Amino acid sequence: MGILLGLLGPTDSIEVVQHYLKKYKDITCIPIECLTEEDLNERVEPRKNDIHMWLCTGPITFNIVQEWGGLSDPIFLIPVHGSAIYSLLLQLSHEYHLRVNEISYDAISREKLSQVLRETTIQETIQHIESETIDLQELIDFHVQCYKNGYTKAAITGHPIKEQLEELGVPAYRILPTEISVDSVVYEIRKIHEMLHVKRAQIAVQIIEYDAAFIGLKNTAFTTDKLYEIELEFMKKLRAYSKRIQGSLLTIGPGRYMIFSTRGFLQDITHNFAHVAEMDSVEGVKKEIETCGIGIGHSAHEAEINAWNALLQSREWGKGSWVVCFDDKKISGPLGEEQQLTYSYNSDEIESLKEKTSLSVATLHKLKSIVNKRFTEEMSATELAQYMQLTTRSARRILNELEVNGLAVVVAEESPRKTGRPRKVYRLLL
Repeated sequence: MGILLGLLGPTDSIEVVQHYLKKYKDITCIPIECLTEEDLNERVEPRKNDIHMWLCTGPITFNIVQEWGGLSDPIFLIPVHGSAIYSLLLQLSHEYHLRVNEISYDAISREKLSQVLRETTIQETIQHIESETIDLQELIDFHVQCYKNGYTKAAITGHPIKEQLEELGVPAYRILPTEISVDSVVYEIRKIHEMLHVKRAQIAVQIIEYDAAFIGLKNTAFTTDKLYEIELEFMKKLRAYSKRIQGSLLTIGPGRYMIFSTRGFLQDITHNFAHVAEMDSVEGVKKEIETCGIGIGHSAHEAEINAWNALLQSREWGKGSWVVCFDDKKISGPLGEEQQLTYSYNSDEIESLKEKTSLSVATLHKLKSIVNKRFTEEMSATELAQYMQLTTRSARRILNELEVNGLAVVVAEESPRKTGRPRKVYRLLL
């Protein structure tokens, strides 16, 4: 199976990389010019489900893509190899008699550039280098100031600002990907693609609970015959769904079904486990009655155990929730929710925290996941309740438990209304 590779970056570097990729017959290159988050929303978002992997031609595009966070497929960056810098410095020295300390640099770290110079036995200290900023205007200003102040005579840039610098009177030269740097990243792309291809063949088990008796038509009491009709109709829909994912359907109890398939089919139908799979609902019955646990494993036994673990978690989050438990014991869910969490049951750190509190390992993992997702350790009971899909009272109990055991402290109080008691804001010490 070939690799559909989305190539992201400015036009000049895309053209260079495309030329080097032509020799790889197993790679189909899809170039998308991309310099800003707006480019990602307009050009990448509509095509992201059709592409297997992504390759950024330079660090500025790579950083923008990472901050955007809209891609779940592997993202690669073409490294800046010493050979690209060697050849460019040799050209500038030979044609323009420029010394390395008479040039301003960006897109390469000071450590990397120093290493290149040491390997060529050049005893010079580079003074003017900017490797942290990715804002194009800030980079232009940096090079222009170095040149106007007489510190440098030229600029070497890894970003698409060469023309702007030249218009401002600064001699500028572009670092572009070399064939050896493209070859090295293709090796990594092929390795990851092979690994993912094997993972797609892993066994996946879905356990679906269908509760028509308790969540049906509003203000309607079902008779036994009506429930039986609904059950038969749902079985018909479930067989059609199983066929779509090339699965094998088993009935394992009243209103409970198990489907054996592969990770790849479920990954596709749930958009990489980010959404609930589209399954035709029985007419007149709410979709929330379909609660699902998905298990991924190297064997049918492992996948089934993981599916039960996922189902137990989906029950905690409420009817209609879909949860997946992967082969590395990571749990993700509820699928399709804005507050979807991913956490692991395996952690020595969490096990040590468990000894300090009566909270379950699963709850502690969720708390860690919420902190990572929010990028802050501070939250109120109301915020915690939204993420964990609990009542505010239950969330408050969890935070009180953490505070009593030294795993949280109150750092502020907020009054959302003129009346009522203030809400405590906690800092979690996990």
